[in-house]
Amino acid sequence: MYHVRRREREIRNEAELHRIVNHSRFVTVALCRDGEPYAVTLSHGYDEEHGCLYFHAAPEGQKLDFIRSNPLTCATVVEDHGYVTGDCSHKYRSVVLRGTMAMVDDEQEKLHAMEVLVRHHEGQPEQVRRRFLSDPAWTAGVVMLRLDVQEMTGKGNC
Repeated sequence: MYHVRRREREIRNEAELHRIVNHSRFVTVALCRDGEPYAVTLSHGYDEEHGCLYFHAAPEGQKLDFIRSNPLTCATVVEDHGYVTGDCSHKYRSVVLRGTMAMVDDEQEKLHAMEVLVRHHEGQPEQVRRRFLSDPAWTAGVVMLRLDVQEMTGKGNC
């Protein structure tokens, strides 16, 4: 594990790290296969109880090819508080997550993952549940991914 170079900016409070991830809308995910890097920004749902993030994806594509080749994943969440004019600095807090990415095969977990995503993003999730999650054809066409978080570090300048 790397240390934060500027210790005064390190976020050590685990509850605060979880709060930042839980309130973020997007995560930038970094993957690698055979020395070729790939980064993609995705919407996510955070399942704090199980220590994982869920993402949805199309049934085929570059993301899945990278994950099949190498499940090791690094991801970053940024809470942007804006540039400080005249100070040449930026107010922010960020969390780096390291772990492994997997495709969710179990149908019950897949539905749970979709529910986590809906709760994370929707103010009134019931309408979306009725429209999408109750439709087997829709859920069958979506791949759910799970990032099992093994390490979480954070820093900020606020």
